[in-house]
Amino acid sequence: MRLVALVVVATAALATGVTLAAQHDATLPVPSVSAASFVRGVALGLFATDPEWNYGPLVDEIQSRGATDVLVVVNAYQSDRFASDIELRPGRSPSQATVTRTLEQVRAAGMRAALMPVVRLQTRGPHGWRGVIAPADGLDGWFASYQRFVLPLSDIAERAGAERFVVGSELSSLEPYEGRWRALILELRGRFSRTLTYSANWDHADGVKFWDALDEVGLTAYFPLSNEQARAMAGEREAPSASTLADAWQNPRSQINALAQRVGKPVLITEIGYASRAGAADQPWDDASNAQVDLRLQQRLYRSFCDAFEQTPSVSGFYVWNWFGFGGPRDQGYTPRGKPAASELAACFARPWPASATAGDRT
Repeated sequence: MRLVALVVVATAALATGVTLAAQHDATLPVPSVSAASFVRGVALGLFATDPEWNYGPLVDEIQSRGATDVLVVVNAYQSDRFASDIELRPGRSPSQATVTRTLEQVRAAGMRAALMPVVRLQTRGPHGWRGVIAPADGLDGWFASYQRFVLPLSDIAERAGAERFVVGSELSSLEPYEGRWRALILELRGRFSRTLTYSANWDHADGVKFWDALDEVGLTAYFPLSNEQARAMAGEREAPSASTLADAWQNPRSQINALAQRVGKPVLITEIGYASRAGAADQPWDDASNAQVDLRLQQRLYRSFCDAFEQTPSVSGFYVWNWFGFGGPRDQGYTPRGKPAASELAACFARPWPASATAGDRT
């Protein structure tokens, strides 16, 4: 997920809409998605400090809510945005045995498993995150280090019977190096026999020029749905309602639909998530805010997402970010555990997905 709040970008997105795809006269047919293959998923970060920690109880919780899919997330770290030393770090990354066990637990629970490697920065300055990585020693060193991270994970995913493998997540500054990504995807094709995708940041999908080499389009959906400053100036004190938030999805949904038609593939929402705190509608990517807990806003945000996207046939599914965490009524984080959002998601998963091909983009 996007880790740093960019207020200017968010405000501009609300005012004019962030263009996900260049406008073209020609569009491609988007294959329909069956109810059986539609992803009603939850991300599960393997973020415990114990690399051997057993995530089985969390997998069971996700299954009990009615999810069909689990996106298992593995973090590796590089020193800063200029480095190329990508490594699984003790106390921050799981062991390979834990990754294997978790994927197998997901499948044993009757759900489909997916695996997503993520690069994080050990030292993060202002506005620093993986989307602005600029390796000082050049591309060769960084991509070699990245391959050493992801290739063994693709082997684990193949052996464990995972349904999909995400080749990268929100590496916006490195996406222009198309040849590097095509070479990596080709290498992964020889190791992983099922679905390959890439997870583009919500405001940068048009920067990915290698969608044709992948099986599906992956996109995070941390679109700003409100503007707290504008509401305050208008004298609005209450957080936006679920219906107001659902209406705010109109422009992002249109952009997602245009992206699917441009590429000729349905869009998988690889991350959709909200922290349970005030301001989550304004900057859903911001994981560093200390705003007060707002459980009901988190619940309304998920309801608005589900209301909007059951009218969006160009989407092939979604993963909620992220089940890992203690949760509970005092928790400000993203996990829905022990919060009203968990019941809201259960109701969302139970809806008749996917959207009808005749639903269109509701206005």
